[in-house]
Amino acid sequence: MSLSMFNASIPLLMQGLNNLLVILGKAETFAEQKKVASDVMAASRLAIDMVPLTRQVQIACDTAKGCGARLSGQDNPSFADDETNLQELQARVRKTLAFLEQLHAEQFEGSDDKAIVLNFPSITLNFNGQDYLTQFVLPNFYFHLTTAYGILRHIGVDLGKRDYLGKVGGV
Repeated sequence: MSLSMFNASIPLLMQGLNNLLVILGKAETFAEQKKVASDVMAASRLAIDMVPLTRQVQIACDTAKGCGARLSGQDNPSFADDETNLQELQARVRKTLAFLEQLHAEQFEGSDDKAIVLNFPSITLNFNGQDYLTQFVLPNFYFHLTTAYGILRHIGVDLGKRDYLGKVGGV
């Protein structure tokens, strides 16, 4: 049996987002213990020319919900990019998870050949569904998830590989 587009996308994206919730929760605990304002944590970045934690989380969520919407033929929910603290970032992740949870495998049938066009200010990207998932969604999602992890780890949040990977192999 081949791997369906649904199984190659939604469970992976949901696992990553659930792990991000754990990571953000640990960041919130760290902020409380160290008496650091939640908005200061959310504005942190790895390098001056990189976007801050808030934008990393927003892009990870947008990538996940955009994937689910485009491949299933659903409307892509629009979320305002107005989060300024860890609690609001966690709420955004939860909203994204709620959208992904209502999607069903049948909605993804035939999406591997579906035309996907992404318009950005300086470029238009054209994909079929499978290439969109494998060449854009998954690398982009994991980049921003990893960068969010890296930002928080860099500022001292006690995180490890298990926090990033979450539950694997039944453990």
